[in-house]
Amino acid sequence: MIHGNQEVWEGDGLPTWSRDDVKTMIDFMRDLDRELTDSGELVRAEGLSGPADARTVYARPGEEPLVTDGPYAEVKEFLAGFWLVEVPTEQRAFEIAARISATPGPGGAPVNQPVVVRPIGEPPKV
Repeated sequence: MIHGNQEVWEGDGLPTWSRDDVKTMIDFMRDLDRELTDSGELVRAEGLSGPADARTVYARPGEEPLVTDGPYAEVKEFLAGFWLVEVPTEQRAFEIAARISATPGPGGAPVNQPVVVRPIGEPPKV
């Protein structure tokens, strides 16, 4: 999972990148997706829209659901996207995550963004 930062998403980060830098980043991600697809490891990858589009929904029995803006009142960090891979070892997941962390940013320098690795959970045994 890639977590974004509001400042990077809307402020001094991505919106200030050159067109070439954005293209380099997108090409890198597409190439990685193609490589992981070819190796049979990619299950799914998605970038998510920004926090301005997020909604939190609460069930209210007997009433319409309550829908509020965003995941938090004052969001600073948010889930920006994810890769779902099926790999034989945790080490392989770490290798892929390190490549994602090194996504090229302005001037091709690695952005070194944090990437969270989590296995899909198993349901509780009943």
